[in-house]
Amino acid sequence: MVAATARSFLQAATTEEEFSPALVTGQLLGLDVGSVLEVTNCFPFPIREEDEEIEAEGANYQLEMMRCLREVNVDNNTVGWYQSTLLGSFQTVELIETFMNYQENIRRCVCIIYDPSKSNQGVLALKALKLSDSFMDLYRNNNFTGEKLRERNLSWVDIFEEIPIKVSNSALVSAFMTELESDSPVNQCDYDRLQLSTNLFMERNVEFLIDCMDDLSMEQQKFQFYYRNLSRQQAQQQAWLQKRRTENMARKAAGEEPLPEEDPSNPIFKPLPEPSRLDSFLITNQISNYCNQINGYALSLKATS
Repeated sequence: MVAATARSFLQAATTEEEFSPALVTGQLLGLDVGSVLEVTNCFPFPIREEDEEIEAEGANYQLEMMRCLREVNVDNNTVGWYQSTLLGSFQTVELIETFMNYQENIRRCVCIIYDPSKSNQGVLALKALKLSDSFMDLYRNNNFTGEKLRERNLSWVDIFEEIPIKVSNSALVSAFMTELESDSPVNQCDYDRLQLSTNLFMERNVEFLIDCMDDLSMEQQKFQFYYRNLSRQQAQQQAWLQKRRTENMARKAAGEEPLPEEDPSNPIFKPLPEPSRLDSFLITNQISNYCNQINGYALSLKATS
């Protein structure tokens, strides 16, 4: 389980909403205590264009920030990172590569995903994710063929593991929030603010879902092309073997040595590389996420009608 303080979450959320719709990311700091990963602080990464020199400056910035936090006696152990997303569009190869880089050095690390666009609809869109061990082993070998996936019994739902989050306040913060509570009754203006427009939220989800379906169709076309070539190659191999066997029968009748039935130098015996299924798995995951968001929105409309 991930236990995050409300202060650390507020820091991350404020940064993400300030730069929205641009995506932001930052470092999570805390402690690994037993079965609970405590997130007690965080700081954002600078938003800059990608460049080798700038990347080096970013690494120095992180080290300097952690040194400053250590000097003021604040938890400075890295436990993961946070990043924003737009309507749950976070399942990418870049996220997996970042996970692999972190988990090489930090065994128990998490990524907290925050969606400010969904939070504007009155829902705390917060997820803590990690890669599954079975997927990490497969990713290290970079072998996402159908045979390996069946051997590991790995499907698209087995890439990420969602970890439960508990957001808590310190006693001092809770006392302070109690003091801020107003005794005045709620007026009509306050009720009007609860009427959140969700039409745009629904439209964007459907648009992103259509884009993902197009991407999945393109991935399927890659596999169809691969299997057509594979069938053509197998037919050529069978024709070549039949011809070679007929030739060997004639050579045997003439008292000559038979020729080998396989010729590695022949192009038709060269194995065809099977396309990776990683992209199709990620796209399927993303489609499932959009469908869940649309279903959740539809159920909320049904409940209020």
